[in-house]
Amino acid sequence: MYEDITYEYLLQRILKRMLQANPNLDTREGSMSHLAVAATTVEHQNLYIEADFILDATFADTAPREFLIERAKERGLSPYPAAFALLKGEFNVEVPIGNRFSLINDVLNYVVTRRIDFGVYELQCETAGSVGNERLGQIIPATRDDYIEGLTHAELTEILIPGEDEEETERFRQRYFGTLNARAFGGNVQDYKEKTHALPGVGGVKVYPIWNGGGTVKLVIISSEFEAPSVVLVDAVQTAIDPVPNQGIGDGIAPIGHVVTVEGVAPQTVDIAIDIAYQDGWTWPDVEPYAVVTVDEYFESLGAAWEAEPALIVRISQIETRFLDLPGVIDVANATLNGTAQNLVLGADEIPARGDIVG
Repeated sequence: MYEDITYEYLLQRILKRMLQANPNLDTREGSMSHLAVAATTVEHQNLYIEADFILDATFADTAPREFLIERAKERGLSPYPAAFALLKGEFNVEVPIGNRFSLINDVLNYVVTRRIDFGVYELQCETAGSVGNERLGQIIPATRDDYIEGLTHAELTEILIPGEDEEETERFRQRYFGTLNARAFGGNVQDYKEKTHALPGVGGVKVYPIWNGGGTVKLVIISSEFEAPSVVLVDAVQTAIDPVPNQGIGDGIAPIGHVVTVEGVAPQTVDIAIDIAYQDGWTWPDVEPYAVVTVDEYFESLGAAWEAEPALIVRISQIETRFLDLPGVIDVANATLNGTAQNLVLGADEIPARGDIVG
């Protein structure tokens, strides 16, 4: 609002008023009049800068994070906190609950929280956030006190519930505006969305009311990594919303009388074939690692949009455009998805999963 009020503008305005009061006054640069007002003009400019910032901080659509949080408190909202990753660990012996392990060549530690089966346990990363999702592999006892007699194999093999970073500012801003546009109350669709989103590991949800008769609700969720959720995550959300076998009696978040079924999105394997003209010295084995990364990134972006879309569409044009940007590629043609040269329309509760890529 005050971006046009610069130091030069303020200085000239002040000197002009001084000349209006005394036309004989010397206001040239370096004069006593000029020097007298130049320093204070800097402070006047700073006041306008601060006023401009205050205006931005006042409104939710322009407020920086700390002020957006203060604004959202008026509606009882705060950013979702960082959550700890829960992983599956496999061992050749039984492991005490509470023992701590570390990934080899990493600073992250994990604590054993629950036994699943012989030698199979749940471990929680001790560091909150998505950093706990980044690596699997061999682990070793974190300290001497965690040493176990006969332990020869210890490995993290699967992410059960992804860790999440504290809610990102723009996502929190949109959630704030969402509470203005759709009021959550008493088990309506918006209420289920807000409460399911707040659970650790959930990246999106679709709500299907009356899906199997009156009083029934189906929730289909996607993980915070925008992948198909693990059975453990689906079970955790089911227990939080409407625990089995006491469904419908209000033991969870769902209102009394709502029988809620929680399911995960289904991964649909997508095989890609494409003709590639290579630069001199390049072949498919050289390009393939880059192709895998770019397909994974594209499919992740589709997963991130799944909640808001009736059905996802894997587009050939997107595949070809992204492949054109790969190192070693001159041109592409004749792309197919699952053997057909047309876009692939997925089901409402499906997300794409990378299959074979043939170049």
